Amino acid sequence: MNEGGWGMKWKSVTIGQIAVQDRTVIPPDSLEASARPYLGLEQIESQTGTILSYDSDSVEGKSTTFAFDVNHVLYGKLRPYLNKVALPQNSGRCSTEIIPLLPIDVDREFLAFLLKRDEIVQAAMLDKTGSRMPRADMNALLAFEVRVPVSLNHQRLIAAHLKSQLTTLEQARTAAQLQLTELINLANAIIRQSVEHPDTAPAKLGDVLDEVKKGVGKTWAEYPVLGATRAGLALAKDPVGKIPERYKPVLHGTVFYNPMRIMIGSIAMVDEFDTPGITSPDYVALRGKEGLVDSRWFYYWLRSPYGVSCIASLARGAVRERMLFNRLAEGSIELPSYTVQVTAAKALAELKPMRSAIEKQLAEINLLPGKILAKAFNS
Repeated sequence: MNEGGWGMKWKSVTIGQIAVQDRTVIPPDSLEASARPYLGLEQIESQTGTILSYDSDSVEGKSTTFAFDVNHVLYGKLRPYLNKVALPQNSGRCSTEIIPLLPIDVDREFLAFLLKRDEIVQAAMLDKTGSRMPRADMNALLAFEVRVPVSLNHQRLIAAHLKSQLTTLEQARTAAQLQLTELINLANAIIRQSVEHPDTAPAKLGDVLDEVKKGVGKTWAEYPVLGATRAGLALAKDPVGKIPERYKPVLHGTVFYNPMRIMIGSIAMVDEFDTPGITSPDYVALRGKEGLVDSRWFYYWLRSPYGVSCIASLARGAVRERMLFNRLAEGSIELPSYTVQVTAAKALAELKPMRSAIEKQLAEINLLPGKILAKAFNS
């Protein structure tokens, strides 16, 4: 036992000394199951622990579940890096991927904040089981040693302080997310106005796009390897022993995507402000035919509801459809004149710096909870 920040006396304990697993089973067809609202892991927001909703009609909720009430802290053991730690405000039942923990001589809110620390997340991942869908080893987690204030009042003081700080931070995150949503809506509105222009005419994508083929020799050897994510353009891991001629050059105005992940928006473009590069031979890379399609406009169209709808129709319901160029070429597009496309693309490009600034702000905000928790527990 020693004295830490704020003049508090702290003690070292294992998590298992201040929290016990309460796996009270509720059979799926029991009266109690019908009386308690069901909570699935997907209904707990990552990082914040906010309970978004309850779903008693869930298929998963028809199986065995655990009981919980307002005395528990709910800990999501599946994919612990998502940091799903919740404080329920009513009684219910939850997926067995959520472990109800009962605090022992520790403030409930303090325990929840303690479990959200990056140090605890790393400990949960250290002894995880499973690779694709890792689960925390609860016995190893409960054996992990932490420091807590001796006094319950001091624990409550820290919890109240953290709650205030994180609430303010969440308000800032919500405001930034709203700004980002408004920008995306504005971009979609610009696309909508262009495709609703009087001179719009239907066309097949295969008739107005050209596929970019592989590179030539060592010309591309020193170019960075680029990838496509939901957020757009990103640097990809430079593969060991890459063979440049197998990669595809992505110069200014090239749109490219991962054919296995296009359904979730992994699409990118190299514009005039980006460094050209090469991309995986497995990717699809394309450019608009000169005078017919402005590649910048097409990139935004592809990520808009119009493009999403087109891709969904071409996937034909397959879960992991490979959207190669020959499949994309079958799609139809309401194509405005080249002049209208260029004008719309210019307006869309002006939104990019604002979007980048907001995304950077959101990334910085998302790092702050971990820093705030670390500071509070290490003081």
